[in-house]
Amino acid sequence: MTAAPETRRHELAAFLRSRRERITPEQVGLPRGRRRRTPGLRREEVAHLSAVGVTWYTWLEQARDIQVSPQVLDALADALLLDPTERNHLFALAGRADPHPGAPSSAVTPALRTLLEQLEPVPAAVQNSRFDFLAYNRTFGHLFCDLDARPREDRNSLWLAFTDEDFRAAATDLPDLLPILAGKFRASMAEHLAEPAWKALVQRLEAASPEFREIWARHDVVAPGGRTKVIHNAHVGLLRFEHTNLWLGPNPGPHLVTYLPVDAETRAGIARLLDVVAGARDGAAGRGTATGPAASPAPVDAGPAARIAAPAGAARGL
Repeated sequence: MTAAPETRRHELAAFLRSRRERITPEQVGLPRGRRRRTPGLRREEVAHLSAVGVTWYTWLEQARDIQVSPQVLDALADALLLDPTERNHLFALAGRADPHPGAPSSAVTPALRTLLEQLEPVPAAVQNSRFDFLAYNRTFGHLFCDLDARPREDRNSLWLAFTDEDFRAAATDLPDLLPILAGKFRASMAEHLAEPAWKALVQRLEAASPEFREIWARHDVVAPGGRTKVIHNAHVGLLRFEHTNLWLGPNPGPHLVTYLPVDAETRAGIARLLDVVAGARDGAAGRGTATGPAASPAPVDAGPAARIAAPAGAARGL
């Protein structure tokens, strides 16, 4: 059943306000100023970043009955640093077709993508609070499984841990990992209970995994945090890491995930893994049959998954 236009306008207004309030001025290159009572950005700042009128944007947040073009929605998505799932939700609420489906996530800046590349061979990725991978470097992309080979909607650590056989085989602590992941997800979801993408992921997991249904029914919550991980990589064997999360803003949201090697064997192992991945891509490119994202020189980033490929050596976006 389709929601009434008035309901959709109020949902759109609430969504825009929530996204605006989570962004600091510093994240978008604006000065904070001395007297700022508004959490996040002011309406006039969003209007300025989107190149729309302040009054018009205010009406949009007030759920007024006004028309909004796909081009304006595109500008708002960039200004509010929406990830691909949030961008899809924005266009769905507005009842407009996205002029750039699969566009890169504005939460992953060129500088952040460069950082991922320069961290190699240390595995690193950018995740959102829903555990979707927004971008990753080459070693991370082959640490647990071949992320490039997974569909967009499957590039989520919760989904992979409960349903993907390659990922599960690589995780040596799977019985401990599953309750921790589900507990972290439940704690994170408290801020997003009304958002369709979160509810859809839970429903999809419940349908696909009896393990998830049993663990989810416990209602356990786990605080964010790093831990030591031992991974059995299909290419180079056992690897030992200290797993850390570095938040990219003052609020829970996109964060940089790094796997720091804890011993010399792991440091040597990830160097070999990078050689294996780079060699495979170079060989495929030389034969003119590159597979997955390596086939195109365009940079990436389409959300929890599917990407237009990046050149060898570049961090992948999802």
